Amino acid sequence: MRNIKLTIEYDGRDFNGWQKQPNKLNIQGEIERAIKEITKEENIDLNASGRTDAGVHALGQVANFKTNCNIPVEKFPIAINTKVKKSIVIKSAEEVDERFHSRYNCKQKTYRYIINNSEYGSAIYRNHEYHVPIKLNIEAMKKAIKYFEGEHDFKGFKASRY
Repeated sequence: MRNIKLTIEYDGRDFNGWQKQPNKLNIQGEIERAIKEITKEENIDLNASGRTDAGVHALGQVANFKTNCNIPVEKFPIAINTKVKKSIVIKSAEEVDERFHSRYNCKQKTYRYIINNSEYGSAIYRNHEYHVPIKLNIEAMKKAIKYFEGEHDFKGFKASRY
């Protein structure tokens, strides 16, 4: 059994988040469908380093799956990319130790929030940044950011069904 690690980029606008959900378009389900088609294996379980909500993008989401398929690992990105929506791109694939798990071996996650503080915003990047056309109080923002630094428990923000 081989363990394949994928690095994935996606534009989340078309999806209801990462996680598989019945009757909803999601990134995990889209990629698993493609892998099943390529490997001809039914039991493909794609494990991600984390989940994203509806509309959220990723530049380097890491996920892994196990397979008995003997396709050369370097061929997985092109094969999967031909089977998924254009808003998903497998950037790389590598064979990793059988014990590797994307979620449990994750060392860091970086979240980037972009504020466009120009007068008119951007036509090109309008779906990837937040437009604030008024003057920002940078000193107040620097003070406020201190409350976000460090480790925090955000369980209170979860939906009650989780």
